[in-house]
Amino acid sequence: MPVDPLWNSTTAVQLVAQRRPGALIRIGRQHHCWTLAVLADRIGCSPATVSRLERRTRITDLALVHRAAREVGVPRHVLMTSLAPPPATATAATRVTGSQRDAEEDPMRRRTLLTATAAAGPAALLMSLDDALAGTPAPSGAGPLDGRLTNARALYDQGAHTRLLAALPGLIADAHHAAASHRNLDHARLSAVYSLASAVLIKLGSYHRARLTADRARTWAQISGSPLAAAAAAAARELAIVLRHQDQHSAAQRLMSSASEGLETSGLRTDAAAAAYAQMLCTLAYTAARTGQRSEALAMTEEARRAARRLPHVALPGRLFAISLAAVDLYAVGVHWALGDAGAALDAGKNLRPEQFPTAERKARMGTDMARAWWAWQRPEQTARALLDAYRASPGEVRDRPAIRGIVVELAERHPGTSGVRELHRAVTRAI
Repeated sequence: MPVDPLWNSTTAVQLVAQRRPGALIRIGRQHHCWTLAVLADRIGCSPATVSRLERRTRITDLALVHRAAREVGVPRHVLMTSLAPPPATATAATRVTGSQRDAEEDPMRRRTLLTATAAAGPAALLMSLDDALAGTPAPSGAGPLDGRLTNARALYDQGAHTRLLAALPGLIADAHHAAASHRNLDHARLSAVYSLASAVLIKLGSYHRARLTADRARTWAQISGSPLAAAAAAAARELAIVLRHQDQHSAAQRLMSSASEGLETSGLRTDAAAAAYAQMLCTLAYTAARTGQRSEALAMTEEARRAARRLPHVALPGRLFAISLAAVDLYAVGVHWALGDAGAALDAGKNLRPEQFPTAERKARMGTDMARAWWAWQRPEQTARALLDAYRASPGEVRDRPAIRGIVVELAERHPGTSGVRELHRAVTRAI
């Protein structure tokens, strides 16, 4: 399909380079000779909202940007580039060395600096990630992207949050470099990198960063096209979780409902599609529970259980959605806890065993979810035992999640003499 010459004009090219999608929407609107009110009526908002969208450089409503851009005819690849972070500068990409020996030592120095940064803890690593999100670093040249993304997912599955944070800037840089190919697979891979970044940022309670990375994951998933629906589902899920943490429950539910309906209409002909559908329902059920929608939450949990019955009893390694019947039961623990019924939560999890879960992250999540239920049931000893089990499976799942760490601190303050509490508190505070 031919592209309107407008989008190859000097003005449009400059606006893309300046990362100003709102200004692109404005010139598209003016090209159609539409007023603000006309475009507002076509996309379902107020003229003032359109005016703000066109003037601002900071994106606050990605869905509205997509809707407005599509309405005025901004080509998908043009919008994609305008939404991406700015490229690395020549200064960032080039390092002048004093000698051949200096040049040969660069890889070693990079590894040393990476180790030192990781040792500094999540705070320093988050600053490094901020830099990568503000302006894409130069390609790292660290090796094949697929293998590194697999390794990064393995770090997430281990609960190795600090090491994953250290790896993310290089992954983002190289995934953006690869996405310049304009191939769907490379776009989907970039979406997967941003989804992974969002997932770990949610764990750390850094919701404003997680919103940014989730938005980008969704953008690149949409750009990648319908054959790669799994990437879109993963991105939608991460964004919905962020929205839930930001108390935008209705928006989260709408997003997840749309994603799950899209999967259902595909026919769920493969295990991968069934797993994605079950995962969407689990997330939707928990979101409904957080707003007290008891019947909806329980109905969706049961529907997720039906979808999971066709899947392996233990989720296959490497699967984007590691869901199984046991995983749905673990979600049920969280759903009942969110509904304020600790007894039902404990009952839902009474038959769960660590060996039912393929990763350290999920094994630890079983412990932390059961600990929350025991804590709500006012059973400090069982709470401490469950948290110790979680810590042994994956220390980061207890140490790095603010809500879980808060339970540890409160246990130590209120029940210092309870068996396991001092051991748990020492382990967590020593690691911080």
